[in-house]
Amino acid sequence: MSVDEAFRTAWPQAVRALAVATRSLDLGEEYAAEAFARAAARPTDEVDDLVAWCVQVGRRAWLDDVRRQQRFDRLLPDLAAGHATDFPDMEPDRFPGDELDDRLALLFVACDDALAPGAQLVLAMRVVLGLDTRRIASHLGIAEATAAARLTRAKTALTRAHGEFAVPDEAGRRERLPVVLACVAGLLTVGQRDVVAPTDATDDPSRDALTLAGALAAEFLDDPEALGLRAVSRLALARRPGRVRDGVALPLDEVERSAWDHALTTAGLDDAARAARLAPSPPGRFVLEAAISGVHAAAPSAARTDWDRLALLYDALVETWPSPAVEVARLVVTGRRALRDDTGLGEVENRLEALVADGPAYAARDAGLALADLAHRTGRREEAAARYRELVEVVPDGPLREFCRRRAL
Repeated sequence: MSVDEAFRTAWPQAVRALAVATRSLDLGEEYAAEAFARAAARPTDEVDDLVAWCVQVGRRAWLDDVRRQQRFDRLLPDLAAGHATDFPDMEPDRFPGDELDDRLALLFVACDDALAPGAQLVLAMRVVLGLDTRRIASHLGIAEATAAARLTRAKTALTRAHGEFAVPDEAGRRERLPVVLACVAGLLTVGQRDVVAPTDATDDPSRDALTLAGALAAEFLDDPEALGLRAVSRLALARRPGRVRDGVALPLDEVERSAWDHALTTAGLDDAARAARLAPSPPGRFVLEAAISGVHAAAPSAARTDWDRLALLYDALVETWPSPAVEVARLVVTGRRALRDDTGLGEVENRLEALVADGPAYAARDAGLALADLAHRTGRREEAAARYRELVEVVPDGPLREFCRRRAL
């Protein structure tokens, strides 16, 4: 394991341990950061167990600050009047959620119902999932400054609401599960959009999402939405090989399906089928997304994909979870059917144009890609090239940008 991987793996464990000790998620993150900075300055052979070392260093730093404050309080009794100096035991007994994966436990803390939904997502994605504010802002369709402000307000609100760090009990975790699932799904989306072919194991949001989705499915064995999210994650990772050739992303028709991970595909399809059996009527977001992923994964080729079935599933998904991203995806499917049936293409393009003009940045980009693809498929090569040139300016550096660059020629 590389140094970067070791630090990334150790971070949530150290944050959680220090948050329990200090009774504060904010302080847990602060003292973990200090301990990791000290660890980074040492030769690697001097730190045998990175987590234990950082927790010990972080606790000592916190205790030093606590004792310093206590001395200050004794010197200034008037200022200290009414303030507690009784600090929590450094070796607590078992807390609710101790059996959870550390990042999963932190996710349930971050998704506190005392916070607004947008604040929950920002806090979870930054503190727990490690996404920078640029990626968070892009995923949510907001400005970076707005994302940063939400993060600050979320930490403050969480402290005011409870005053200390605490992982919710089983009933509390089940209540917060929908928001936690949405956070993990967001991580998967960021990976699929921004990191199509990761070259660094420490920057692979899709793989991290699969790990967390697996932990959630194991924690909530009979929950169809948790099972559906694991299906979506498994199928996304299964289909990732074959999407890039020579550093350039491939369109759906050219993807090398023989390169897909067939064991992971089978596991994902099994999850999707079981989620559908367990789901109520109408099914939830992730059960429907699992079914959609399953249709794509089971198709022997793009041409033989069941576009009619996908259209029905997307219609149901828009009813259950309306969002600009889902609307773009539904229009892509509708566009495929319009090309097949030679009717309705103009209406599809008009609706995509509206999303380019008025949708959030991520939806506008995806709608632009859909419009460029439709122009390319219908022989309007100059129009397609012009659209791809515009996309080169907004698509993140990587295989997808290289694809747009080549189509722009």
